[in-house]
Amino acid sequence: MVTVFADVVCPFTHVGLRRLTQFRDQLGSSRRLLVNAWPLEWVNGEPLAAAKVAEEVAALRAMVAPDLFVGFDADTFPRTSISALALASLAYTSDLVTGEAVSLALRDALFEQGLDVSDDTVLSKIAAAHGLDARDVDIETVHAEYAEGQRRGVVGSPYFILDGQGYFCPSLEISHGEDGFSISFTPEEFEDLAARAFGPAGSRSGHEGDDG
Repeated sequence: MVTVFADVVCPFTHVGLRRLTQFRDQLGSSRRLLVNAWPLEWVNGEPLAAAKVAEEVAALRAMVAPDLFVGFDADTFPRTSISALALASLAYTSDLVTGEAVSLALRDALFEQGLDVSDDTVLSKIAAAHGLDARDVDIETVHAEYAEGQRRGVVGSPYFILDGQGYFCPSLEISHGEDGFSISFTPEEFEDLAARAFGPAGSRSGHEGDDG
């Protein structure tokens, strides 16, 4: 299991999770991602602005991920991510497979389908598709995961933890300048994390379920 702390509305997380799961599936690994809540609206004291996320999405598509964000719509950007994060937490009470599937489905709904993942109808459909009832969500689980992330030294979204080592946004390098910001793919750090997570058992010292 690889532990991740991230927000559903973070576009950088969408890229990172897609890259990692694609790499894993190519190798045929069964190791799963435990995606915990790291609500940026609590970190920043206010929700992410749709215009800012749209700018980041445009840069990601132009520079590193032209195949992603095909249906993103700033006009339907959610007012909050807390309910979506709580649904992902609920899914993990079933099992890791369901939890990961719902975590990915929420991001796919937002970034690929242009859906508002703060909308109860959208959340209910995602929940039902995975055998869950969205009415069972508990916001306190988001508080608990956020507190755990603070305890473990999470610095941003996404933050991966494997065998006690933390990786902040491992597949991307983001630089800011007078003309805005640029994004590039950082293969070395990504490949290190991906190989340790999903490579041959010997490279993980046999600790399939230990994320430190």
